[in-house]
Amino acid sequence: MDEIYAEAAPAKVNLALHVTNRRPDGYHELESLVVFADVADELVARPARRDSLTVTGPFAAAAGSGDSNLVSRAVAAFRARWPDHVETGLAFELVKNLPVAAGLGGGSADAAAALRLMAGLGDAGIEFADLSALALGLGADVPACLLSRPLEVRGVGEILHPLRAFPKTHIVLVNPLVPVVTADVFRRLQSRQNPPLPALPVPLTRPAQLGLWLAETRNDLEPPALSLVPAIGELIGELAQFDGCILARMSGSGGTVFGLFASASRAHQAAHDLRERHRAYWVSASPVVLPA
Repeated sequence: MDEIYAEAAPAKVNLALHVTNRRPDGYHELESLVVFADVADELVARPARRDSLTVTGPFAAAAGSGDSNLVSRAVAAFRARWPDHVETGLAFELVKNLPVAAGLGGGSADAAAALRLMAGLGDAGIEFADLSALALGLGADVPACLLSRPLEVRGVGEILHPLRAFPKTHIVLVNPLVPVVTADVFRRLQSRQNPPLPALPVPLTRPAQLGLWLAETRNDLEPPALSLVPAIGELIGELAQFDGCILARMSGSGGTVFGLFASASRAHQAAHDLRERHRAYWVSASPVVLPA
């Protein structure tokens, strides 16, 4: 039987996202507190004559399976950078469980999973800094997704500060299944030079401590996304009303909304109620991935 290799691609959630500057090259400098939910796309690979990609799962059609898919691009970039690291071709299957264009970094997480998988196959070690530099060329979120743990992220996504501690929390994710194009959100952004994140408490260990810090933060992309998809604002209001919700906010450029909870039971109850109210929406509840 052929050996099977597998990597999870967890959903990325921006608990806070501040747009602090627009650079001359058009890219925006950001400051963000990023966590990952224990809900993920799944990437599986088997040895084959040549590289290939099949996409399955509930959101396969929206993800696409050709050369434009970020997994295919990641594999090609890895082969070009380290041509002798993986001797055989790989037949990839991506099980697309996360909605597309949802502010969850799904495509970036998939690309990062492909890079981690391929880096782990060869005999010689690949330095994280080199893998991260390659990842940044694929997309601003890919370096953070390589780590898939609580992080402070700055610059255009290249400056990563992993947190040594993070409170045990649970997160509810809700998406109205209206794709939100990041470029459209940035076009509607009113201010591109905003205050940075406040300093994080060290160590950050209690949910209440996290909640107080988050109350002083924002997602600067939330107002322009709300103007495109009003349902985002309605969901934020709904989630905020649930017992035990520390914070309700939009993730990334939208349109997924999250509710952060200290209690697993309250998070799962909120998710259950939201599924009953919005049967056409995507809803998930899971723990936040903690530092290793």
